[in-house]
Amino acid sequence: MSKLSEALQSGKFVITSEIGPPKGVNIGKYLHEAETYFRDRISAVNVTDLQSAVMRLGSLVVCHLLKERGLEPVFQMVCRDRNRLALQSDLLSAAVLGIENVLCLTGDHTTLGDHPDAKPVFDLDSVQLLTAAKRLEEGFDLAGKPLDGVPKFFLGAVVTPGADPLEPQIMKMEKKVRVGAQFFQTQAVFEVDKFIDFMEKVKNLKVPVLAGIVVLKSVGMARYMNNNVSGVYIPEEIIEKLKENPEKTKSGEVGVEIAANLIRQLKPHCQGIHLMPLGWDDKVPAILDAAGL
Repeated sequence: MSKLSEALQSGKFVITSEIGPPKGVNIGKYLHEAETYFRDRISAVNVTDLQSAVMRLGSLVVCHLLKERGLEPVFQMVCRDRNRLALQSDLLSAAVLGIENVLCLTGDHTTLGDHPDAKPVFDLDSVQLLTAAKRLEEGFDLAGKPLDGVPKFFLGAVVTPGADPLEPQIMKMEKKVRVGAQFFQTQAVFEVDKFIDFMEKVKNLKVPVLAGIVVLKSVGMARYMNNNVSGVYIPEEIIEKLKENPEKTKSGEVGVEIAANLIRQLKPHCQGIHLMPLGWDDKVPAILDAAGL
């Protein structure tokens, strides 16, 4: 059983965070930051998989390096870049490396990234990827062929609690639970009331939900997210906070304060938080301290 699975099953409030691998092979800084800022403070570290369709070092090797250092990795997998052969093969590779936590995502389209002419694959979607992983656990591949040795995973998925309309998100979440999702990490949450309403509607699923917390770096970033990130809305009062003291916003003090305040409000309504520092890994301890975690 993975450490993340144990933590969630114990019923305690769980904290996860994430790192984005570099565009290149200089991984030392990223591993050092993960060890310095995440160890003893969080239960698991997600490793993003070519986030925003930008070519980077792969998630699987970084998960392996984190595991070697005693950190608990979550292997993010997107369906954009690999067909069902490669996806199943990478799942088996992860299992051989002792990586059990897998977060299954469909992935952003290639046109959004730094290789817009790349051909997207999308042979499977996130629901089908969860199905494939579950099938491997049962000893068979998607073609029904038996495996020589069976992997064991702790499978996760994502959901957007601020989506409008919300019903399609809930329907997809139900489908993901049916095919094997054992925990959820959400898209960034800034509207606490909407999140509470969402949690009320999905409580019957009895599956752990970790609320997503993005650390805001600037007014521009907040405006960009409002205009471009589906299902995420940053209220005007939060944007006003970012405007009040430009120096404190630039240094990250305001972002830390906003994140900690959101965590305190969300904590009674979910089983954990997933912190997305977007390169500000060094702010994670301050956020957790300010939130009383």
